[in-house]
Amino acid sequence: MEVSSLYPDYSPFNIPVGNDITIAVVRSGTGPPLLLLHGFPQTHLIWHRIAPSLLEHFTLIIPDLRGYGSSSKPAASNLDDHSLYSKSTMAADMVALMQELNYQKFYICGHDRGARVAHKLCIDYPEKVIKCILLDICPTKAMFLAARHPFAQLYWHWFFLAQTSPFPEDVITASPAAFAGKTLVAQESYDEVAYKAYAALFEDRATVHAMCEDYRAAAKEDMEEQVADEEAGRKIQCPLRVLWGKEAVVEKLFDARAEWRKICVEGALDEEGSFAVEGGHFIPEERPEDVVRCILDFFR
Repeated sequence: MEVSSLYPDYSPFNIPVGNDITIAVVRSGTGPPLLLLHGFPQTHLIWHRIAPSLLEHFTLIIPDLRGYGSSSKPAASNLDDHSLYSKSTMAADMVALMQELNYQKFYICGHDRGARVAHKLCIDYPEKVIKCILLDICPTKAMFLAARHPFAQLYWHWFFLAQTSPFPEDVITASPAAFAGKTLVAQESYDEVAYKAYAALFEDRATVHAMCEDYRAAAKEDMEEQVADEEAGRKIQCPLRVLWGKEAVVEKLFDARAEWRKICVEGALDEEGSFAVEGGHFIPEERPEDVVRCILDFFR
């Protein structure tokens, strides 16, 4: 993994986490470990405006999720099995990564897909997570069950990317720049280096396939896992705080506190500290100061 100019003086690693998967990660800072997880269609670069203010307080571990950036991108074995990109599988990657780096317990902050990985990690490995912050999501099951107008129109990519391979892969790789422009909204918020890296994801067939598999897993395996967790009474146990954008879908269509309250043990959700911030979906780059403030307040 090469270190971007956005992360000077960070140490890069390529960490094997099992099953021939390698996770690319950068690390820097001092203090307790904080795992930062990016979303779609991005990489570890989303945290570049947040990290400098945290280095004196935390050891930052900032990976590319499997399928994204410089991490492994395994291809699906068949059209009906997307388990390689289920959130339980991706959460297991992160636990293995942290174990390889000798961190047994840690803080987590995740955005978008990374927040969904963090959600599942909290469920499957409650002993690992000290506290968690999730940015601009509601639980996957709750959002799919709201799949009517206007949600389906605003979150069109959930349904497009989940279509059977290779249809979405073919469409995206035929017009990668157009698709980048469509999905990376609020383009004025991005650093030029970061935007070029995000847009380049759509030019690589293996990455495009992996991102589609991420969304196919959401519609199948992740839904099945959330139903099973609910039926078994498995809930988030660690202290949880949630932020979402005032101009984004969560604010417009959901009661975020109510949705997260349903899947947390009593008292785990910090309701007073969970709120909408100015701006849209891409909070780490649109409102980095709000994320920094939240992390320093909640994790220290």
